[in-house]
Amino acid sequence: MRIAIIGAGFSGSVLATELARSAPASVDLCLVGMPESFGRGVAYGEARPEHLLNVRARDMGATQDKPVEFARWLNLTRRAEEGFLPRLVYGEYLYSRLQSAAQTSLASFNQVQQEAVAIDREGTAFRVLLADGSDFVAEKVVLAVGALPPQRLQGVGPRLLVDPGYIAWPWQRDLRGRDALAQVPADARVLVIGTGLTMADTVVTLLRRGHRGPITALSRHGLLPRPHLEEPGPPVALPPNVLHALNSADVRLLLRTLRALAPIVPDWRGLVDALRPYLQGYWKTLPDEERSRFLRHLRSYWEVFRHRLAPSVHRELEELRLQGQLKIRAGRLLRARRGETAIEVVLRERGRSHAEFEQYDVLVRATGLDTDIERTSHPLVGQLRDAGTISADPFGLGLRANARYEVLDRHGAPVRGLYCLGPLLRGQLWETTAVPELRVAACELAAQLLRALDAAGIAAGAGPRLAASAG
Repeated sequence: MRIAIIGAGFSGSVLATELARSAPASVDLCLVGMPESFGRGVAYGEARPEHLLNVRARDMGATQDKPVEFARWLNLTRRAEEGFLPRLVYGEYLYSRLQSAAQTSLASFNQVQQEAVAIDREGTAFRVLLADGSDFVAEKVVLAVGALPPQRLQGVGPRLLVDPGYIAWPWQRDLRGRDALAQVPADARVLVIGTGLTMADTVVTLLRRGHRGPITALSRHGLLPRPHLEEPGPPVALPPNVLHALNSADVRLLLRTLRALAPIVPDWRGLVDALRPYLQGYWKTLPDEERSRFLRHLRSYWEVFRHRLAPSVHRELEELRLQGQLKIRAGRLLRARRGETAIEVVLRERGRSHAEFEQYDVLVRATGLDTDIERTSHPLVGQLRDAGTISADPFGLGLRANARYEVLDRHGAPVRGLYCLGPLLRGQLWETTAVPELRVAACELAAQLLRALDAAGIAAGAGPRLAASAG
């Protein structure tokens, strides 16, 4: 039997590692991913040295039962384990685990460094088509493609879309392989759309490259992610009234309860962290009306408290704001076009009825995580959507799946043998974008796939082997 994992980022590499360690010799394991970030993913493989993890090193182990494995891999001291390390280092850790599992696996482990562009049903199996024109058949396929490519910014004119002054993704490279942010003049007036973690990475990278010009960051609410404490605070035990609110499927009740509790806990961060083990179960109980209310009114506020910055990065941003080089604004981009001498934009700040005309030299889209499969340009996800093999979450949070991680087709029926792992399950789980939740899901799916092998009595050879591609 062949199991194909499409996507070699965190979810894909951790799942592949789990399977490689436990699958029998009769299994063909195939991990398919982009060459430039294979085994690491975009978040950890294409980061810059200045980009830090937003979780302490002691908690970043790739498996739930060994949360300190990453820190032990680096031989960190107890004090250093409390730090926030470069994401590139974490990418090397993931890659090292993967290669170690590949070398010792009983199963045949093929690492295919190619983009998967289509998946077609073929009897009870699937044919996976790759960007180099090759293809192969697998009985089980797992979609672990991570977040989707950023969509086009609303209001951006056609001339600006192809102008070097518009950077659609901060880490994009031109045809010569040059980094887009490296081409930004040091004194350029920069407008960044987004005020979250991607914006923080963008600003820090510009500064490391000597940027002196003004930077404006714009988002609907103008909220900057909150910082972690330098030293971890004490854990918080949730009282009965919060647990009751978590069982109520009532967003307003939970919010009122948390607001009443927040002033009496040692630190709000402990309260947010204490909620995490309950959030996936809570989200599953919410009817569509309550999910819509949360997404409309509370989502932006939750994300700045939940997805926090390393303390050193937050201090750097605050110093820039005090100096006036960085401005955080709440509002919307209505229009952006290439003018004769600058990028001309029309903005409307939050709470105002009139708009403002402004000029910038560079416009950067840094709006972060995108999981809307209805509007994506991702070739594989688009092909599966158009074929009806996958179906969209009604709130644009990803695709629909059942509790067994099987995707649901356009009719709501499970597609047997086709699974999903990672951020595209936000519609089902909400909290499924960070390491603690992703590693649990990867372990659960690995165990499920291995049980399926046992149930099928897989003991004979798996048929023709797939030649690994260095593509």
